[in-house]
Amino acid sequence: MSYLNVISPIDGRYNSTTIRLRKIFSEYEFIKIRVKIELYWIIKLSENKLIKEIDHFDSKTIKILNRIYKNFNLNDAKRIKEIEKITRHDVKSIEYFLKEKFSNHVKLNKIKEFIHFACTSEDINNIAYALMIKKTKETIIIPFWKEIIKHLKSIALKYSNISMLSRTHGQPATPSTIGKEFINFIYRMNHQLNILSKIKILGKINGSVGNYNAHYIAYPKINWIKISEEFIKSLGIYNNFCTTQIEPHDYIAELFDCISRFNTVLININRDIWGYISLNYFKQKILNSLEIGSSVMPHKVNPINFENSEGNLGLSNALMKHMTEKLPISRWQRDLSDSTVMRNIGVAFSYSVIAYDSFINGINKIDINIEKIKSDLDSQWILLAEPIQTIMRKYNILNSYEKLKKLTRGKEITQENIIKFIDSLSIPEKEKKILRLLSPSKYIGQSKEIVNKFL
Repeated sequence: MSYLNVISPIDGRYNSTTIRLRKIFSEYEFIKIRVKIELYWIIKLSENKLIKEIDHFDSKTIKILNRIYKNFNLNDAKRIKEIEKITRHDVKSIEYFLKEKFSNHVKLNKIKEFIHFACTSEDINNIAYALMIKKTKETIIIPFWKEIIKHLKSIALKYSNISMLSRTHGQPATPSTIGKEFINFIYRMNHQLNILSKIKILGKINGSVGNYNAHYIAYPKINWIKISEEFIKSLGIYNNFCTTQIEPHDYIAELFDCISRFNTVLININRDIWGYISLNYFKQKILNSLEIGSSVMPHKVNPINFENSEGNLGLSNALMKHMTEKLPISRWQRDLSDSTVMRNIGVAFSYSVIAYDSFINGINKIDINIEKIKSDLDSQWILLAEPIQTIMRKYNILNSYEKLKKLTRGKEITQENIIKFIDSLSIPEKEKKILRLLSPSKYIGQSKEIVNKFL
């Protein structure tokens, strides 16, 4: 199947960006990882001396079992899907497939009924999803976040001293610096990165309703809680020993909430950069002379990367919001309403990955138009109404705010107007000198110190 005739843009238009996720969330990979869990579980059972019906596996047997997983291929996956057409159950199909494989070996054939021993299908599935999510978090999401933050830090450091006109409610407001405005976003992103890094990925393997009923009836002398925890930890995740039939997915909700918050911050900066491009504060590098911005307006270079990023972040957040609200809720000990939703976890991640990639491509193409930023700020002497009235308040001059309001509101204010007003004030000469030397580009508070402190 070509990327041109798939339904979803995830596997179509954005195929080259999402291919790394296909190696985690495809149906093939989902089947393969469940095969691995089933095999590792029977190996774990063989290690327990109280299960006398399974001889302790020697190194040769372990190698045979590992080969089943390591040599797993597309034909194996197709065989499982063929079995599923009959069983109408995906995990049971994997069990029957493994029984076929065990039948080819005398020692394994004798204990093939221990495949999927005391497990409910959710024991296998929840661990599979946990491992898929863990891999995505550690190898894709966190590296992407770090790369985004690195690019923003580079800009913040490079332009930490460039004063710029702020806008509150879309109108000229107290100046800032480019560095400080980027730091605002970096600070928020770093906070979410720290939270995401600490979220524990959970799994469970405790039977039909979470009580080890089948395990205990067969081998009451085994400490199944301990065995379960050891097995889960051996896979690199954390054990959730208190569940119903399903792992309750609270950690998935926690993880998606965190990713959604990061995505929301990124939506914010996408929109701000889009706005700064429209103001000509930021210019976009033309990397390809043949690239076209508009099909009819030759002059245009559209901020498509930031628009694409914003749109895909919205799609990702919408899916994640549904999952955080739906997945932690089940009916009594379980229902299947989470099953279909869980199969779309990779879709939610994919939209985020597309957005991150677009943002990085966009941020690599912007230059700062210092001349435009400077000229806009230098014309806004009206902004000094704030520091002047603040100094007036310091010396208890009545109606300070109102006097500046009368001077400035709805009027064109020049440096001469400001100097004249300062000279008329009944304040110490040292304060007048400070105010006379002030200009819009110098009225930036501790912007530089904030950038330096953070970086």
